[in-house]
Amino acid sequence: MAVISLEERRSRELDSRNSQYAPWMHIDVLLILATAGLAAIGVGAIYSTTRGRDPESFDTFFLERQSLFAVAGALLMVFAAWVPYRELAKFAVAIYGVGILSLIVVLGPLGEEVNGARSWFRFGDFQLQPSEFQKLAVIVAVAAFLSRYEDHMTAPPVFFAVGIVAWPGLLVLLQPDVGTALIYVFIGFVLLLIGGIRFRQVIGIALIATTLVVLMINSNMLADYQTNRLRTFVDPTSGITEAGFQQRQAQIAIGNGGVHGAGYGEGSQTLSGLVPQQHTDFIFTVIGEEFGFVGSAVTLGLYAILLLRILQAARLARDRFGALICSGVFAMILFQMFEAVGMTLGITPITGIPLPLVSYGGSSAIATLIGLGLVLNVRMRRFV
Repeated sequence: MAVISLEERRSRELDSRNSQYAPWMHIDVLLILATAGLAAIGVGAIYSTTRGRDPESFDTFFLERQSLFAVAGALLMVFAAWVPYRELAKFAVAIYGVGILSLIVVLGPLGEEVNGARSWFRFGDFQLQPSEFQKLAVIVAVAAFLSRYEDHMTAPPVFFAVGIVAWPGLLVLLQPDVGTALIYVFIGFVLLLIGGIRFRQVIGIALIATTLVVLMINSNMLADYQTNRLRTFVDPTSGITEAGFQQRQAQIAIGNGGVHGAGYGEGSQTLSGLVPQQHTDFIFTVIGEEFGFVGSAVTLGLYAILLLRILQAARLARDRFGALICSGVFAMILFQMFEAVGMTLGITPITGIPLPLVSYGGSSAIATLIGLGLVLNVRMRRFV
């Protein structure tokens, strides 16, 4: 039997890693399991709050739709992980441009207005929200641009990167959708910090952003219900707005859960339908009421695992472009999770941001799964 030298063994291992199938040997199983767990929790919570009260004729429409969205998103997640992520840099401008065009078109007659915001396209029985997918386009575009700079950037490239984020953000504000625009801002801020922005540049951008927010609040850009949401957050005791009612009912639902919860399908607030938009914006109240502190902790624990695996993928990335992509997806999910959970507890203003992978909605679920597919892509190709 021939003896294989150490050098030859290492050479064979390197050849195996560099084969076309090798990337799948380095897939992050823990990230996939956390993703599947959150998606399963979401499907169960959505069914609980939308099935109705009559056991003889439970409504399965939203259950079937969300299951379909999860399957479609999973397939696109596999595709996003399969195509080498470095190829995205070549098409970053085109992807970003198509997204900008879609945000312009949705403001016109082809767009559909829902809950006061013209943010959707309708295709038969399905709706598509382009701003959800534009978040990924912004991540790829900013990552591709910043990956050209290894050291601290001067003012011109910093403001160019800010512009990449600002244009879609302004278009989303015109819908108006303040929550999604804030996600863009947070994504851009995190990517710039990792990209090497200087402290004085941070101060300058923060001052400009603050000025724009103040001007927006004092203008007629926001709808009445959005202004009322801000008023409710500033003065929760006012109780004069729909947002105030919504937030109180959400907090009652969370409080009803106690430690172990009322049991699946047994939440009084959920059964009575007292929490408006519970299957979308306030889905966390279902988890809190029916599974209590234990179920809420498990859900947040899965998010913690997911976010830590994304951070590890960024740290292990072979190049700057991959690290920035992972950082952008991390920022996207972190902000949405914190805001969606926080507004049910009254610690953040109500913005209508869905809880990633859990809230009902095809565009949000599919965009999030594609983003996680890109993270898998970066991690799998850290050796090639």
